[in-house]
Amino acid sequence: MLDIAVFAAATIAVLLLLAYFQAPILVWTVAAGLMLATWLSAFDFSMITNFSVAALFVLIGAVLNINLLRRKIVSDHVLALFRRILPDMSQTEKEAIDAGTVWWDADLFSGKPDWNRMLAIPAPGLSAEEQAFLDGPCEEVCGMTNDWEVTHERYDLPPQVWQYVKDKGFLGMIIPKQYGGLGFSAMGHSAVVMKLATRSNALAVTVMVPNSLGPAELLLHYGTDEQKNHYLPRLAKGLEVPCFALTSPEAGSDAASIPDYGVVCKGMFQGKEVLGMKVTWDKRYITLGPVATLLGLAFRLYDPAHLLGGKEDLGITCALVPTNHPGVNIGRRHLPLNAVFQNGPNSGKDVFMPIDWIIGGKDYAGKGWMMLMGCLAAGRSISLPTSSVGGAKGLARMTGAYARVRSQFKTPIGKLEGVEEALGRIAANCYMMEAVRVMTAGAVDLGEKPAVISAIAKYHMTERVRKIVDDAMDIHGGKGICLGPNNWVGRGYQVIPVGITVEGANILTRTLIIFGQGAIRCHPYVLREMRAAKEMQGAAASIEFDDAFTSHIGHTLSNGVRAFVHGVTSSRLGQVPRDGAPETRHYYRFSSRLAAAFAFLADVSMLAMGGALKRKEKISGRLGDVLSMLYLISATLKHYEDQGRIKEDLPLIRWAVRDAAYQAQEAIDAILSNFPVKSLATLLRWTIFPLGMSFRPPLDARNHECAKIVLEPGAARDRLTAGMYVGKGESDPTGVLEAAFLATIACEPVDEKLHKAVKKGKIVPQPGVDLGSLGIQYKIITAEENAQWQRKEMLRKNVIKVDDFPQDFGRADIVSKLVQEKTRTENTSTAKAA
Repeated sequence: MLDIAVFAAATIAVLLLLAYFQAPILVWTVAAGLMLATWLSAFDFSMITNFSVAALFVLIGAVLNINLLRRKIVSDHVLALFRRILPDMSQTEKEAIDAGTVWWDADLFSGKPDWNRMLAIPAPGLSAEEQAFLDGPCEEVCGMTNDWEVTHERYDLPPQVWQYVKDKGFLGMIIPKQYGGLGFSAMGHSAVVMKLATRSNALAVTVMVPNSLGPAELLLHYGTDEQKNHYLPRLAKGLEVPCFALTSPEAGSDAASIPDYGVVCKGMFQGKEVLGMKVTWDKRYITLGPVATLLGLAFRLYDPAHLLGGKEDLGITCALVPTNHPGVNIGRRHLPLNAVFQNGPNSGKDVFMPIDWIIGGKDYAGKGWMMLMGCLAAGRSISLPTSSVGGAKGLARMTGAYARVRSQFKTPIGKLEGVEEALGRIAANCYMMEAVRVMTAGAVDLGEKPAVISAIAKYHMTERVRKIVDDAMDIHGGKGICLGPNNWVGRGYQVIPVGITVEGANILTRTLIIFGQGAIRCHPYVLREMRAAKEMQGAAASIEFDDAFTSHIGHTLSNGVRAFVHGVTSSRLGQVPRDGAPETRHYYRFSSRLAAAFAFLADVSMLAMGGALKRKEKISGRLGDVLSMLYLISATLKHYEDQGRIKEDLPLIRWAVRDAAYQAQEAIDAILSNFPVKSLATLLRWTIFPLGMSFRPPLDARNHECAKIVLEPGAARDRLTAGMYVGKGESDPTGVLEAAFLATIACEPVDEKLHKAVKKGKIVPQPGVDLGSLGIQYKIITAEENAQWQRKEMLRKNVIKVDDFPQDFGRADIVSKLVQEKTRTENTSTAKAA
């Protein structure tokens, strides 16, 4: 019996080893042959039995190792079944799947991320020109912008800010210099939007949109030379204000189903009969639409008269339409949660326009969805993730300062554990968000268009800033809920849901895109199998499917065994980078374990549920959560390395990584608890969590260390909030807060003297007499210390006060001010004309 147990244990160990390293079929066959020979020689079987078993083994080995036999006996039958059960994919679905590129997400989906490769990715940076722009025009325009004036008085940026933005090229950051643009990198573009977002949401969005998915981006990739030479210089100089109209009342997140249509026909344009199209559309939520001079328009184009060829339904098409063109109805506004960036509907009915207005010309008729999907990834990688990071940085710095200035129970509220807990979350989430911003923008600068990663960045940055602003509002309390010129939280709190909603609602981004698109694009074998089944025929399809299918089986077995081994060994065998920091090596091991578990669980889920997984959105959403957490952890660890392993920042890394690993574990647990095949769910749990769920949420001690970073001035706080705008002077609400923060800390020794004197009875507090004056009176502090204390108190009271208004909230004064301004402008224009 002992011999049998030893042989069995040795056999299992060899099989696990082969699966762990994903050995080729031939190696499996040789190892199995040796093990079988050992078994047959060790036990006294009859010759007939030995011969029969050996013959069966040779037969199976031949089928598995001879490609032609394997295809005929196994793979071709699986391919036939696969073709029957795999649903057909529409053209728009194919274009969405094919859009963008696969990058680090493929490593995560493989279950074996190559950490050395990740750390070898160059750290992105800013050029001297980009840094000068941030230090010059960016600082200038932030100083010119008063967000309360923008959001309460004007419901728009002031005219001088609009003009400055146009004159300095903010609207043409992505346009190459040859066309008069700034030609900024993705990192430079991101840094500008981030800084503007720390000052004013309306300012950031106004600059962000022309540099995201829209006319400029589409022209750069698909426009004709004539279109580029005409429009790009005008867009770069702000002579044209662009918008792009995609969303319709009947087609929001399901943008591919837009009902807007055009019909190819001939018509009159500028006194001549030309080939064109009559377009009917009804759009809404179009940012910059009310003030746009150039409308990018998406619609489905039909050619019933076959003027462009034999096809009638050409598909989604993108065109550029001057907004002063007859029939274009534009100019009215939406008001999305008091976010006053220009946004509104536009429409037209049977508006004739030349066929040359199609972006790329008539050759690109019907290729609009491909164009949009191809450009979406780059824009989505920057705009909303970046503006969210700007919001997070502003809130981290200002909330930490307020929590140090504001005292209750004779203690700065930031030192109360309940407040400290929220501050720690804010700081650590801010660090992780910045890491994701930098890594994702860096990918774009490397030439990537990371479709899945951009969806992860958009979803998780907007969701995390929502948590940050919730925590910030809780800390500010009444100061945060009373809107006014001295409130730096309220407008951000209001506007957060806008980012959650646009560029794909977050609920659908999480449940349909992150895993749904990732499972096809990022998986090493699924897309190959699908294409062999649906796009290839004959021997080519058989060979391709056989190679992908057999590799897929080995891939799944390997990840299952690796997940089990990592679970049994508490991740001690997990991969780590050669040159990674010693203090973070265990986080790489944990992440390797989670990656193997995710890849195995994803494959088993696809096998068990097939096409139904697409409809199991709760499960696919949680699978997307695991993939997302792996990317967030990766970005955080890389950021720590790229910044030079600064030990002061370690609490932020430890909290953020541990929190993400715990969330990934919880998502896996929720998948297993709701897995439709219960017996398989049990097997999966034993494989992934053989010793139970070992990841724990961040420690309170780490949270305390994170909170200290935003409660104290210093390099760590400045690094965490680097790139944001801080108001200049004590007349600016954020400027006075920063001054009060520094004054409060500088005055703490004086405060301590006064409090000790009160405690010992040397000072008796008196109604109406401040403590500093009593300190002077009783010779507890010097005159210089009293001056310091009085200044601190003046700043503190300025910070904690809340705004109040007359009954009409000052509307009468605002109207009078705007009327006077309009009169002055008209008088100036008249004088110039004369």
